[in-house]
Amino acid sequence: MAEYYNLKVAGLERKLAKCRVNEHLQIAGFIMFSDVELTVACAKELLKKAPEFDVIITAESKGIPLAYEMARQVGNGMKYIVARKMPKLYMADPISVDVRSITTAADQKLWLDRNEADFIKGKRVLVVDDVISTGESLEALDKLVKYAEGRIVGQAAVLAEGDAAKRTDIIFLEELPLFVE
Repeated sequence: MAEYYNLKVAGLERKLAKCRVNEHLQIAGFIMFSDVELTVACAKELLKKAPEFDVIITAESKGIPLAYEMARQVGNGMKYIVARKMPKLYMADPISVDVRSITTAADQKLWLDRNEADFIKGKRVLVVDDVISTGESLEALDKLVKYAEGRIVGQAAVLAEGDAAKRTDIIFLEELPLFVE
């Protein structure tokens, strides 16, 4: 029988299934896909905490709904950029960095189209993700932004998992515990 963690975030409650990472560790599976109410509420609350920014960047894929909704709520033509997990045929002269995530078994790369990199240059960039855990995805996004000569003004997520909740350099709404056995 599945175990669950009850999460309260942005004035809402959700029941998250616990997922086994290895024999000694479980995490609560936080997935914003299809949960429009949660995405809208979390975007609103994160924007209250965010510094001024010119563009949002997130990694493919779970941060996309959040980045989109934050950009939509800001309005005024706010743009969000998605660092892709694989280069696409339409990408002009893409740049990439390596990344490893707790929820992905293998090492990956994040890719940014040269036109998007040029757009970021000189801009105030808000790095956004759904959950910050090990910080590896965040670090990869930071490298892409720096390579593109953007200026990171903040790093935001709905949840900070485990030790990430102790960090003072990130913005988050709630702590998500790790379940160590």
